[in-house]
Amino acid sequence: MTKLTFLGTGGGRLVTLTQERSTGGIYLEDARRIHIDPGPGSLSALKRNHIDPTWTDAIMISHCHPDHYTDAEILIEGMSVGRRGRRGTLIAPLSVIRGKGSIGPAISRYHKEKLRSVRTLGPGNTLRVGPLEITGTPSTHGDPTGIGFKITTSNGTISYVSDTELSDAVIQPHIGSRILILPVTRPLRSRIPGHLSTEDASFFAEKVRPEICLLNHLGRRMLRSDPEMQARWIEEHSGVRTIAAKDDMALRFDHEGIVFL
Repeated sequence: MTKLTFLGTGGGRLVTLTQERSTGGIYLEDARRIHIDPGPGSLSALKRNHIDPTWTDAIMISHCHPDHYTDAEILIEGMSVGRRGRRGTLIAPLSVIRGKGSIGPAISRYHKEKLRSVRTLGPGNTLRVGPLEITGTPSTHGDPTGIGFKITTSNGTISYVSDTELSDAVIQPHIGSRILILPVTRPLRSRIPGHLSTEDASFFAEKVRPEICLLNHLGRRMLRSDPEMQARWIEEHSGVRTIAAKDDMALRFDHEGIVFL
C-alpha cells in the first residue's frame, strides 16, 4: 500500500508564524520515502507521527518560499546520518537549488554536497526516484520557477499542486490523478493573486475528477471560515469527494480503495 501523512496543513505567512497549523509538509511512503515541502514544524511533526527522518530517500521542494523549504537542510543531514558517503536525493526547481534573480537559493552548497543526487525539475520534465515517477507541473505564483508534482506510485497517481493561480495550463497535467492535493489558502469570495480559493478548488476538482480531493496549505482566513464547510461546498459543486486535511492525518491506498488511519 501507499501511505500519505500530512505533517502540516497550514500555509502562508501568518499561519507559518503562529503555527496554528503546522507547515511541515507531506510524507509519502511507497517503494521510496519522500518528504514534500518540509517547511517549519517538520521535525516535531515527524516525531509526533513516529517517522524516522534518517530513512527518508528524497526531499521535494515546490518553490523557494520559507513555508515550503525551511527545514530542508536539517532533513538533508538526517538522510546522511550514520551512513558513509553521499545519500538521498533533492528534487526542486532552479530557484531552490541555484537561485533565480533575487529568489534563493534555499539550500547551501555544504548541504547539497551531502546528497547523492541533486535534481532540478521544471514543468513537463520527468525523473525517477527508484520506481516512482515524478513529473513537474506548472505553477503561477511569486516564484517564477515554482512547480507542482505529479507522482506515479505503485497504486496510482498523486497530484500535489503547489501555490498557484487557477488556469487551464495548471489543471491539465493533473487529469487522470487518483488523489488531488490542493493548496486552498482562501475561502469563498476572497480570492487573491497567486493562490487558490474555494471556488477555484471546486473548478479544479471538477476538471480533474480524482477519487478524492484533499485541501491543504490552509491560510488564516481559510481556517477562520471553517475548512470542513468549505470542503462540503467544493464537494457539492464539483461532485468530487473532498476533505479538508488536518495535521497528522494519514491515509493508505491501494487498488482496492482509500482508507483513513
